[in-house]
Amino acid sequence: MMEYPCHIRFEDLQQLIMEMFGSDYRILRAVNRHGGAQKVVYKIECTNGFVCMLYVWDMASNYFQEEIEAVPEDERSFGSGLFEANHAFLGRHGIRTPALYYLNKERNRYAFDYAVVEYVDGQDAAFYLKSDAESYPIVFERIGAMLEHMHSLESPTYGRIQDNNRRSTDCYLKELANAKHSLSYAAAYISEIETNQEKLLNQLNELAARIGSRQRYSFIHGELGPDHIRVSEKLEPYVIDIEGSLFYDLEYEHSFLEFRFGDAYEYLRSSRLDHNRMLFYKLFHHLSCTEGGLKLLHRGFPNQQLAREIVEHNYRSALAFIDRSS
Repeated sequence: MMEYPCHIRFEDLQQLIMEMFGSDYRILRAVNRHGGAQKVVYKIECTNGFVCMLYVWDMASNYFQEEIEAVPEDERSFGSGLFEANHAFLGRHGIRTPALYYLNKERNRYAFDYAVVEYVDGQDAAFYLKSDAESYPIVFERIGAMLEHMHSLESPTYGRIQDNNRRSTDCYLKELANAKHSLSYAAAYISEIETNQEKLLNQLNELAARIGSRQRYSFIHGELGPDHIRVSEKLEPYVIDIEGSLFYDLEYEHSFLEFRFGDAYEYLRSSRLDHNRMLFYKLFHHLSCTEGGLKLLHRGFPNQQLAREIVEHNYRSALAFIDRSS
């Protein structure tokens, strides 16, 4: 064994892997991917060439622990229960996500939940954003088709699929309050935001005031950047990090897709979007991502350069909304 920095003791994980797959599946190494802000993800490599993933939902390793614990449980986007429910829902509707081999929620040996999940050999969709290969249109056309199918799943109320008390009031009002909180947080650390705080607040309120009521909500991923889509060697897309998936405004998803996918968004566009909601959610996301990036910087996220880039891009994009009329 060459490398083993892992939440689960080697002996326990080795026994589990052998019980699931066979006695010739012996762990060579466990590699912490260091990419997630809310759960720890390990790549488990075996001596016979088999590879799988280990997901660990350890609140102590969550960079947004404070925020998660401050909201009601039915509004959280963290935990194995959400992962399990959304995984089953996506599977029933033919939307690819890596197979779930094993899930442990007992907490009788460890103080956290964990799962063994399929490793999809390939690249994240982010790889193809920088590629001029012939596979570029194929990949993003397939991602577009997958998202169109997922977003066609609708509900008259919004919220988590396992929540029996889903709401029918407009969800953008909740995000308006969240955006104001993000703005206040960013203003405390970024002088340009502080200087323009009142103008940004006015723009938020104006954009929200243009939005009409709605009675149908789409099933969305909730944070669908190119790093949350895995593309197999057969160029088949898989959605990952699905804990935050729920029925919600479709524009919440598409406004995020638009600035995360750049030119490739042309393959993902929808004809069902409301212009006013798109503008509101785009400003919301820029403020939210500014706040999130700042917290990653403050809380020791391993990739500090990425956190700085998130802050820089999003706060400047938010400022571009000032005095915007349409």
